[in-house]
Amino acid sequence: MQTRPLKIDGAWEFTPNTFADDRGFFLEWFKAEVFAETVGHPLTIAQANHSSSATGVLRGVHFAKVPPSQGKYVYCPKGSVLDVIVDIRVGSPTFGEWDSVLLDGRDRRAVYISEGLGHAFVSLEEGSNVTYLCSTGYTPGAEFGINPLDPELGLPWPSELTPILSDKDAAAPSLSEAAELGLLPTIKECQQFYAELRG
Repeated sequence: MQTRPLKIDGAWEFTPNTFADDRGFFLEWFKAEVFAETVGHPLTIAQANHSSSATGVLRGVHFAKVPPSQGKYVYCPKGSVLDVIVDIRVGSPTFGEWDSVLLDGRDRRAVYISEGLGHAFVSLEEGSNVTYLCSTGYTPGAEFGINPLDPELGLPWPSELTPILSDKDAAAPSLSEAAELGLLPTIKECQQFYAELRG
């Protein structure tokens, strides 16, 4: 498995080795030892999610209160999505910046998004499936969103697609509004939490 740090500190890309023959293929899309060596701590899996999305469905930008927030290891076994990681940590040198990775059923990459980062993706194909390994379960009242169409963020959604958002995501505040409301984590809070995870 190959790994690559993304532009946003706290996010990584994982590319598995695929073994294919005339019967099909086999791969290991998550390896605990590779993850821990790359990220600096193990991933405690508290919940596994699975979504299927029509073309143009845009989910996010989602994040949760730190601590504990929610680390996510995201994989697309079928179809394709453009996955976007946003640095929403107040005080971070890359605050408001983003990076993106194409996740699909061909190259079969995965991404890990550390606690305190924002996460979103858009489905590029009909029936794109995404699975998430999550470090914590869903916590009502501690999970928030930023509007993925916020022009301040300028996220790289394909212009040829008409984005389809949930009512909740469409009504989410902009990055500036979320900051004014005190919803965003700080880089200090996140770094303290990462240090605890590393022991």
